[in-house]
Amino acid sequence: MNSRLIKYLNLSLLILYPIAWAAPLMRAGLLPLFSLDEISVLTGLQSLWASDIFLALVVTAFALFAPYLKTIGLALVHFRLLSQRLLPALNLLGKLAMADIFLIALYITLTKGIGIGRIEVAWGLYMFTACIVASLFISWWTERSKVSIANQPDYRNNTKTE
Repeated sequence: MNSRLIKYLNLSLLILYPIAWAAPLMRAGLLPLFSLDEISVLTGLQSLWASDIFLALVVTAFALFAPYLKTIGLALVHFRLLSQRLLPALNLLGKLAMADIFLIALYITLTKGIGIGRIEVAWGLYMFTACIVASLFISWWTERSKVSIANQPDYRNNTKTE
């Protein structure tokens, strides 16, 4: 795969993550006859901050900070502004973000299993999952192609010598 394409795919995640955070992950309601409320990462965090600050901090770290910091870190590695030795730490951030997807899926499964209320998966869950999986793929590709990244031009010194 072309390293340039991977760079742009990674940079596009900087735009796609905030959209996924605001997009509806699911629609939930207590009774089947009433309308369903849309729940996004951001609205879920707002509710958590009001009820459980510790859980809100954990979810904020997994859902917002981990994937975004990983994406920024990978961009810096791709443009040779950050050492490739930090790739294992960036991969760990990606795994933390994947844990958030697992928690959402567990919540949906438990709620459906109990049978109280109604939950429908919305398009934002698929978008958020796709962003996380794309980020994991970019990490894998970056780790696999360390040699090709090392041979790219160095963007740190933009001075021209004549």
